[in-house]
Amino acid sequence: MKVFIGYDSREKEAYDVAVRSILRYNKYLEVRPIVKGHMKAYGFDRQDDKGSTEFTLTRFLTPYLAAYQGHALFMDCDVLVQTDLEQILEEADLDKAVSCVQHDYTPKSNFKMDGQQQHVYPRKNWSSVMLFNCAHPLVKQNLTLGAVCEQSPKYLHRMEWAEDSIGSLHHTWNYLSGYYTDLEVPNIIHYTDGGPWFDEYKHCQFAEEWRKAQNTS
Repeated sequence: MKVFIGYDSREKEAYDVAVRSILRYNKYLEVRPIVKGHMKAYGFDRQDDKGSTEFTLTRFLTPYLAAYQGHALFMDCDVLVQTDLEQILEEADLDKAVSCVQHDYTPKSNFKMDGQQQHVYPRKNWSSVMLFNCAHPLVKQNLTLGAVCEQSPKYLHRMEWAEDSIGSLHHTWNYLSGYYTDLEVPNIIHYTDGGPWFDEYKHCQFAEEWRKAQNTS
């Protein structure tokens, strides 16, 4: 399984900690960043590619970057991993086009991170951690390079491209800090509103776990 992480230049520290936390539990995983500035070399050229992160739309290039082979996991960079990520393959329905945690929640604030507008829409945060079946016909047909360049953010983020082939994962695989409270050691902590690398979130839920990972070489 390949792992792709959305890279945002404003959150380099978060990205570095995310990668270290992944490799701590499985040093053999291939982990690659999706850097917006590098995607033009692959043919990604979209004029309206604007969002709260630099990888708002480029995340959907994951199957393309994986050559439409096997399973590939995409994650936002503001995460902390606390398990071997390959375990997700044991829990997911691998026949589905994509699997994700199917959140149903309302953000607590109109803003997140460093003052970014918090947008509310159906299936919000479903696309922040996605396990793609890259060879699935719906993925190969609907998530082409051209489609990611041209389709609407609504079509992409609400997973309209996957039709009814969306598998459900337990929320431990995308545990939203500040929203879920039932697990002490989630598999993937997602600091969706902002993490300890921002002063205003330095005391957020699971902040201490992130700082321990930050200080672990």
